[in-house]
Amino acid sequence: MGSERVEMRKRQMQVHQEAAASVLQASQRMGNTPANASNACCFCWCCCCSCSCLTVRSEDETIQRTTFERRTEGTTNCEENPKPSREDALSWGISFERVMKSAAGRNCFRQFLQTEFSEENMMFWLACEELKMETNKTVVEEKVRQIYEDFISILSPKEVSLDSRVREVINRNMLEPTSHTFEDAQQQIYTLMQRDSYPRFINSTTYTDLLKMSVTEKEMSSV
Repeated sequence: MGSERVEMRKRQMQVHQEAAASVLQASQRMGNTPANASNACCFCWCCCCSCSCLTVRSEDETIQRTTFERRTEGTTNCEENPKPSREDALSWGISFERVMKSAAGRNCFRQFLQTEFSEENMMFWLACEELKMETNKTVVEEKVRQIYEDFISILSPKEVSLDSRVREVINRNMLEPTSHTFEDAQQQIYTLMQRDSYPRFINSTTYTDLLKMSVTEKEMSSV
């Protein structure tokens, strides 16, 4: 596992360095090479270094970032907790898709992921869903950067498990970030949750207790 992480890290650095080099060469040909270009160690999206370009941000961008982070904290980290009906709860046992289409289902499934210390998978998926609804280019770039820092960077404690192919796709997409930058990664995490966590969720006490509770409540309401 350690050697795989080191190799993945080398791949990331190589992609970022190549991207930075190509941008620098293009700038030189256009005659507008930035003064601090010689100090560039990455394309700034990898968030793995302290190059000066990371600090060159306007006051408006800083304010926007702060606003975004506060809003993200309240949306991607905590969904509303609607009470599921017995019919809803039973439908979650039919397919993972029904779980993910239900706000209550996502919340219950997320609580289960917490017990398995893999809540970051749902957090990442939700962050990608929010990103796809954003249309403002500046906000999209900020959200892309934040998602990378929170869930893609190997330095993050909430890093999600992605294979090298998807990571390379992300690194290429970071050169021109859009609301679909993490589409491949989101699908891979969705599949991981569906194949790995979902079967355990359906057989867990989290789910079975929910079904029992809904039965009890239904019986009490009919009295």
